[in-house]
Amino acid sequence: MKKVLMVALGILTSIGGFLDVGAIATSAEAGAVFGPRLLWAIAFSTLCIVFLVEMAGRLAAVSKHTLADALRERYGWRFFVIPFVCELIVDLLVLGAEIGGVCLALQFVTGVPFRWFAFPVALLVWLFIWVGSFSLVEDATAILGLVTIAFVVAAFRMKPDFHAIAAGFVPSLPTHDAAHYWYIALSIIGAIISPYLIYFYSAGAVEDGWSVKDLKVNRMVAVIGMAFGSLVAMAVLIVAATTLLPAGVAMDRYEQAPLMLARALGLAGFYFFAASLGIACFGACVEVALSVSYLTAQTFGWNWGENLAPKSNARFAAVYTGFLLLAACVTLVASDPLKLTLFTMALTVVMLPVLLLPTIMLMNDKKFLKQHRNGWLSNTMGVVIVVTAIVLSILAIPLQIIGG
Repeated sequence: MKKVLMVALGILTSIGGFLDVGAIATSAEAGAVFGPRLLWAIAFSTLCIVFLVEMAGRLAAVSKHTLADALRERYGWRFFVIPFVCELIVDLLVLGAEIGGVCLALQFVTGVPFRWFAFPVALLVWLFIWVGSFSLVEDATAILGLVTIAFVVAAFRMKPDFHAIAAGFVPSLPTHDAAHYWYIALSIIGAIISPYLIYFYSAGAVEDGWSVKDLKVNRMVAVIGMAFGSLVAMAVLIVAATTLLPAGVAMDRYEQAPLMLARALGLAGFYFFAASLGIACFGACVEVALSVSYLTAQTFGWNWGENLAPKSNARFAAVYTGFLLLAACVTLVASDPLKLTLFTMALTVVMLPVLLLPTIMLMNDKKFLKQHRNGWLSNTMGVVIVVTAIVLSILAIPLQIIGG
């Protein structure tokens, strides 16, 4: 049973952190504008996040430290405050975009403008975290998030060109609008390789009491959880490529997105899209809010834990309460939720080197990981991830200006 619950954590992490408003938006725009040509960006990002999530779970299981705890202890508080502040800035915008995603799902169903839902959605997320335990958070989101399989069903029903899909896994130069092509590729990577996802996963592993005995299952969880999110993200791209692209819909506004599933599944597809967007973004809201509380409490050495009652965990609860309120304000003032989402994903890429380089170095620390330090494969992939993050962080702002 414990192994089943660990897989639930992996699926929650993929729904809340991998398959969120960023992944849905970037995948849909990629398919609507460039067809299946950007599938390679999702595949590459998935490979990166599988390794990063596995490392975070391994660190938690072996050292009983969360990633934030270990980084602060290894490098000192004065160093860690830099990635801490960077992560808070990114997470505030991410949470604002995720609340916006839930609001848009409600707008699709009710016709009421999305801004009216910003504070009610933030309140609902707060209530879910306040009264729930960690097991409730992960299990409920994982089960409800299975509705996103509707994208996979729709992808097969549209009978796509499988030769073009196979070719999409091979990186290639765009035939038009090169700046926008690379900007979307960068945004996809920023949407999938989300540092808050890694902080959340390591904290969840500690809360669930993982040990060295769980290392093999941790690998399975990392692969299954991230593969689930990747499969759905690829299905979103393929459905957009087979519905929006032929219709000449460039997906420059979120209101165009439900057309994907509506064409594939009829009226039911419209509601499946709204449900998928709303549930995935709600899971992401819960995950980001908890991740910020985990990160803040662990940075300052406070008591922390979703399984603890708020009255005995006041500062932890105060952080996610205040952060949800600020993020709702971000949602309220955002003139275009899609632009906010894409900008946030690009900003995430800018911050990636600061957040990932110390993590890869930590995974080779004998004090924390003993004989379970990174092997040659993990270190090779770590170098690839860090070098990619540095290159993309240099290109992010120019591509944002030229192609965003």
